[in-house]
Amino acid sequence: MLTVVDLRGDAGDPLARLPRAAVDRDLARQTVQEIIAAVRAGGDAAALEQQERFGARPPSLRVDAGAIEAARASCSDKLLDAIELAAERIKQYHERQAAEERAPFWRTGGEGAWVGEETRAVARAGCYVPGGRAAYPSTVLMTALPAKIAGVGSVAVCVPPASDGAVHPATLAACAAAGVDEVYAIGGAQAIAALAYGTESVPPVDVIVGPGNIYVTLAKHEVCMDVGVDGFAGPTEVAIIADDSAPPAFIAADLVAQAEHDPLATALLITPSEPLVAAVSEALEKEVASCARREDVETALHGQGRAVLVEDLDRAIEVANAFAPEHLELVTADAAERVTQVRDAGAIFVGAYSPVALGDYVAGTNHVLPTAGTARFASPLRVSTFVKSTAVIAFERAGLDIVAPVLVQIAEAEGLDAHARALRIRLEP
Repeated sequence: MLTVVDLRGDAGDPLARLPRAAVDRDLARQTVQEIIAAVRAGGDAAALEQQERFGARPPSLRVDAGAIEAARASCSDKLLDAIELAAERIKQYHERQAAEERAPFWRTGGEGAWVGEETRAVARAGCYVPGGRAAYPSTVLMTALPAKIAGVGSVAVCVPPASDGAVHPATLAACAAAGVDEVYAIGGAQAIAALAYGTESVPPVDVIVGPGNIYVTLAKHEVCMDVGVDGFAGPTEVAIIADDSAPPAFIAADLVAQAEHDPLATALLITPSEPLVAAVSEALEKEVASCARREDVETALHGQGRAVLVEDLDRAIEVANAFAPEHLELVTADAAERVTQVRDAGAIFVGAYSPVALGDYVAGTNHVLPTAGTARFASPLRVSTFVKSTAVIAFERAGLDIVAPVLVQIAEAEGLDAHARALRIRLEP
């Protein structure tokens, strides 16, 4: 079920032989541009029309407080308790982030000169929560809670409705637990357009975050000069570096868990052990046979599932760094010592008892992660995504006297005489 890629002795670029699902961006972008233009021009009516075109039409864009409370009441006590526990763990992690990131600083640059910065949360944030193939209450918590902790004044969630036009009760229960201010039953590029530019019902936001399909991703790309975005997520992916100490059943379960998200998901096993590949392949047959989303899993594993053979674990790390996976599992006898070798990954899961599923739900870390190799330069969603900094400069005459010669020299070298004049006029008797 996993295609074997033998990189032993291959000194070339491993990316040439590792799969990511191919997507026709140009065709999708054209559709996205048409949707965004329609929503910008037509507001609520156009947003609802586009929603009906690509899914179910809700009774209205805004999900009212009564519907949210009714949905919450329909959930079991066990589910509500689970949502609250997950929310608390996510809060604790992101509150620690906020404490370390949000402090303003001031420093003196010499006599009569102070420079520093002040940080402010954005006024409004929009959280995109997928809802097509499954309900994702966890994504509500992962996106809305960091925004609230950052101090965002108003948080809106957009989520595609189910076939009956309603939003899944578990998703609405999570909105209540996270303190979401507004919920809209709309998905796809039309949701991103509504959040970015506003409609009669949806006030525009300052930042849009959250994962989605290629249309959501490209829509975020289209609006990113008008509104902040967290990143451009693609289909999900996992790379598992493992040696002979790894339980094959664990590896197989984790590959299937990622593959069930999306037929375009990528699932890699990177190992120097041929016996492990054989054992994992055998375990995969059993896992897939009993999987509820068997068709999606089989499509993903046949298309983007690979067992990558390498000379040793050092080479395995090199291959993983080149791929820069969204999720990286280290299931080796020396997993903890290997963490510092990893340069590029969205999240690292260390040891046999740290599956990706922990990060998806209850570890506390954020599950909105960079994909498609963007972990080379991007980070997980975090509190700072919702925060902007403003530089503050306060000079007195004494401070100006000290830096004036430097400024004049540089301004004149750049041919910007008016810059130098702006300083000289302040130094005239």
